[in-house]
Amino acid sequence: MSETNIPEQRHQGATAEASQDHNGSGETRANLPQKRTPLPKLQLFIVFLIQFAEPLTATVIYPFVNQFVRDTGITGGDESKTGYYAGIVGAFNGNIGVSKSVLGEITDSTNLADVYAMMPLTWSFGATIGPIIGGLFAQPAKTWPDLFGNIFFYQYPYFLPCAVASLLAFVPAIIAFIGLKETLPSAVFKEKKRQAAAATSNNANIKTALLNDSGTDSTTYGATGSNIAGGALEELPHEVPLPFRALLTRRVLTTLMVHGFLCVVDMSCMVLQPLVYSTSVPLGGLGFSAYQIGVVMGTWGVINAVVQFTCLAPMLRKLGARKVQSMSQLSYAVVFALCPLLSYFAKRAGKADGLVWMVITIQLLFALLNYPAFASIQILILESSPNRASLGSTNGMAQAVGSIMRSIAPSLASSLYSISIQKQVLGGNMVFLFFSITALVGFRLTLLLPK
Repeated sequence: MSETNIPEQRHQGATAEASQDHNGSGETRANLPQKRTPLPKLQLFIVFLIQFAEPLTATVIYPFVNQFVRDTGITGGDESKTGYYAGIVGAFNGNIGVSKSVLGEITDSTNLADVYAMMPLTWSFGATIGPIIGGLFAQPAKTWPDLFGNIFFYQYPYFLPCAVASLLAFVPAIIAFIGLKETLPSAVFKEKKRQAAAATSNNANIKTALLNDSGTDSTTYGATGSNIAGGALEELPHEVPLPFRALLTRRVLTTLMVHGFLCVVDMSCMVLQPLVYSTSVPLGGLGFSAYQIGVVMGTWGVINAVVQFTCLAPMLRKLGARKVQSMSQLSYAVVFALCPLLSYFAKRAGKADGLVWMVITIQLLFALLNYPAFASIQILILESSPNRASLGSTNGMAQAVGSIMRSIAPSLASSLYSISIQKQVLGGNMVFLFFSITALVGFRLTLLLPK
């Protein structure tokens, strides 16, 4: 059978496929709700440990990256240039595409929403711990001179938070190396085929010995055993991954575009938040210290983790992945649009006063709606895959798009921020208008996805 004739099999809603009655009438039974398939808890735990490591290592630098850039002297004392170099530091962010493929391969339509609802929780936990480590352990020789007064920590004031984050990322790698099982469909099929062949061979040897004892010709059984082996292997389910061109359907391409815009606005938001917080008030920032940035981001991370844990799965089941993605893209637009208000109130008061903190609170409340985007986009990516065997390829394309966008976004966002401040384009707010419009374009693309 040619590859183009392979039927499409997508993740569908939690309903059983209609089956024929055994009375031979050929009538189909009504679709019945399926029970949720039990999840491999140990494998999920290992995968989530891996996913925890990326936001941890990505966000640990946020409280001190701008001060770090200034301390190097590369900006020549011009604070408005900080964004250029901070963006270069953020350009080499990691990715977790393989772990997403693993999740897609160990789930089905009955438990998909539950598993992908836990993804933002894992990310949120890592994104909470990262800034806390960065804010707490940066410049330890100044914070705890009695404990870290060694000359080494004066020369390398940001070594300790990076070392702690590296250690916390290394542990999941060791656990995964030891305990994570293969989930690639083709590899699993080969293993089942090998086990079936081994089991058939063992049965044949046992029965051949019994038949020899009874004086029966074993050759006849050998032929029968061979047929049984063939039948057993034929029953093993196996799908064939589609070629690259066959994957480029309209649904896949639209989903990839939505994913690309999401990665741009998300990474830009993560880069701009500490930039705005750390930039001095006269230049349009809030003038926060590394410790204050760590406290704000860490506190929000804890609240975000609780919200995602309690609300995300019910939200996905009630609204569906498409509506959740649309809502999240809109929330990014609001978060960016509130940044000029922060700058305005801070400049008027000369510091972060009560009005500034009120806007920060409103902004972070809208930011709680950002995180469901990651669970919903992954479900949309899985649903767009033509068949289960092509999950790896579809996820690979999505991850390639995401990695490219995530590598571009930090430099783009920080450079636009510096240009906005230096040239005072739209009062220094051009960067926020740009990314608000970008988020709105992403929202418009979500409306093109199938309902």
